Amino acid sequence: MDFHSERVQTLPPYIFSRVYKRKKELEESGMDIIDLGIGAPDLPTPTFVIDELVKEAYKSSNHRYSPYSGSQEFREAVAHFYEKHYGVTLNPDEEVLTLIGSKEGIANLISAVINPTETVMVPDPGYPVYESAIHLAGGQTTYLPLEAEKDFQPNFQQTPKTDYEKSKLLILNYPNNPTAGTVEVDVFEKAVSLARKYQFAIAHDAAYDLVTFGDYRAPSLLEVSGAKEIGVEFGSLSKSFNMTGWRIGYVVGNRDLIQALSIVKSNTDTSQFLPIQKAGAKALLSDLSTVSENNQVYEGRLDFVMSVLEEMGIHVKRPRGTFFVWAKVPEGWSSMEFSSELLEKAGVIVTPGNAFGKSGEGYFRISLSVPNERLNEAMSRMKYLLTND
Repeated sequence: MDFHSERVQTLPPYIFSRVYKRKKELEESGMDIIDLGIGAPDLPTPTFVIDELVKEAYKSSNHRYSPYSGSQEFREAVAHFYEKHYGVTLNPDEEVLTLIGSKEGIANLISAVINPTETVMVPDPGYPVYESAIHLAGGQTTYLPLEAEKDFQPNFQQTPKTDYEKSKLLILNYPNNPTAGTVEVDVFEKAVSLARKYQFAIAHDAAYDLVTFGDYRAPSLLEVSGAKEIGVEFGSLSKSFNMTGWRIGYVVGNRDLIQALSIVKSNTDTSQFLPIQKAGAKALLSDLSTVSENNQVYEGRLDFVMSVLEEMGIHVKRPRGTFFVWAKVPEGWSSMEFSSELLEKAGVIVTPGNAFGKSGEGYFRISLSVPNERLNEAMSRMKYLLTND
């Protein structure tokens, strides 16, 4: 008997599972594998955040259920962060909702907003979870192409008018995973204008908002006048405070969209463990110096990786955000062929670009979230493979 629903059975193939199955097989055979595919920080969670967790975990009052919308302390900390960092004013009671990581929030928002057969527009290339969540909600996907020549900004002009007309929701993601593309606020202004014209909502995935280099500051969708009327923005503490396993994030913006999401969530979960929320509040209320220190580490790794890629004849535009490098595969290879060869012969995992959609073909993604020694070894192996193949 098959207990899988049709929606589960027909999920798009998840390339990552195949890669990690092969990784396990090779490790069991004795091969040393260096994983540059995973998008999770290797750096430690700040000590002051851990200390806050421990302190709050000792309080028996924190071992009860959280309010469905999250603790007051966390929601107020999110509002304070937006006021200080973006100059955006939020009502913590109606325009902020606590999430068990932004991933679940995005997936649940899609279920909260669309009816079966309705359409969501997603970036191409883009984070695979968007399309999977649309599929599980019974929706349809259409694609917003990203322009490689313009730092992977959305190509609003080449998107057919009919795609805008049939879309109920547009998902944006900057700084972008997987391409590391970045934008200025004018891109969000154009998106808000289109949303008003064609009457669709916007969800901006800003998981990498604080992972930036040099003097670049990633803008918020909510900095645009009128954005709260049609959009929400998702944030996460995973990347900026090295808290991936803590599962703590938030959504801010349009109160009607947030209310719809809160209804789904109140029927499926009871928010995150209160001490985690209170430790997250401590992080958001900090001076962000630990974030800057993390970014300096990633930038040093970025310099090294780009220099080695250049030596191999692989030219990459220097990214201004995320801890990813998005590069073209060497001539003569497909994305999957190159990543498979690198795994089988060099013991190095990179993510094939086609894992992120049709437009990802011809690229591969390197994650900088591995210790320097392992990153150096991985790039040495890659260089040896390409120069001796």
